[in-house]
Amino acid sequence: MSLIDNIVEALEQRPAEMLETPLLPSFGLSDLLGCEVLLKAEHLQTTGSFKYRGAANAIRLLNEDQRRRGVVTASSGNHGQAVALAGRHAGVRVTVYATSTASPAKLAAIRGYGAELQLLEESSLEVELAARREAEASGRLFVSPYNDLSVIAGQGTIGLELANRAPDLDAVFVAVGGGGLVSGIGTALKGRGVGALVVGCWPEASPCLMQALEAGYIHDVPETDTISDGTAGGIEPGSVTLDLCAQTMDRRVAVSEREIKRAMWLLAEHDRWMVEGAAGVALAGLIRLADEFRGKKVAVVLCGRNITPSKYVAALSSATAGT
Repeated sequence: MSLIDNIVEALEQRPAEMLETPLLPSFGLSDLLGCEVLLKAEHLQTTGSFKYRGAANAIRLLNEDQRRRGVVTASSGNHGQAVALAGRHAGVRVTVYATSTASPAKLAAIRGYGAELQLLEESSLEVELAARREAEASGRLFVSPYNDLSVIAGQGTIGLELANRAPDLDAVFVAVGGGGLVSGIGTALKGRGVGALVVGCWPEASPCLMQALEAGYIHDVPETDTISDGTAGGIEPGSVTLDLCAQTMDRRVAVSEREIKRAMWLLAEHDRWMVEGAAGVALAGLIRLADEFRGKKVAVVLCGRNITPSKYVAALSSATAGT
């Protein structure tokens, strides 16, 4: 089957605990930006992020032997939580590899969902590669956060929901890390004939896939700290998302840490939503390009809410202080 067919099947076979999240108008942001802003509320998804869609689909597609052996994944947070819970619902053993510097709250959530956790003092990409090697050595399936068509198909169900709810969209703004979310959404929208521009949004501090798309190949990219930890980290060599993003993404935009924090503040001010940095990246992308979309109908994917209160308060304090 084609990827769009797999996305359709993923939506039709979705488990009961995977939600169809609402697409909500933001009247305050619409007035501020001069366009009709709709918020795709993936921060209300099971486990607090869109990642449950891809994880649930990957676990659903396991054969009997794979279910018996269990799976391995790598994640500093949202994907690990999602695979852990999907595995728990299906009775599949899950081992999650993560960096030792990952958020303690996210690591605690992974353990809480019943997964075995392996912490390494390496970069996120090195942890990912180590997890894949362990999966191969132990005969278990590796469930990549993005370099996995079953995961991408699950994420693409967001695109089908957007197409069903708002087929007249002019643009969709999506935060980009490894590219699984944006390529799934883009494939679904284009597969359904929706003419919306797919706008990939990055933090300036971690534009790994953006620079890979510009160069035409995956390579090392210098990174600095970003509040958008959900999109940070390098890309696995040979990732299928490079070609998929090149085919389905229409625009690219990178935003500063100040812009991300201001976007998080605006979501709290106008819509009372507490979101993580990656969700702020998508709205910040729209704000940066707002003049181009005046009078248009746009959607912003709020991809997650998994941020600690202290980090969230600090981000908002920084935004209001103008730093």
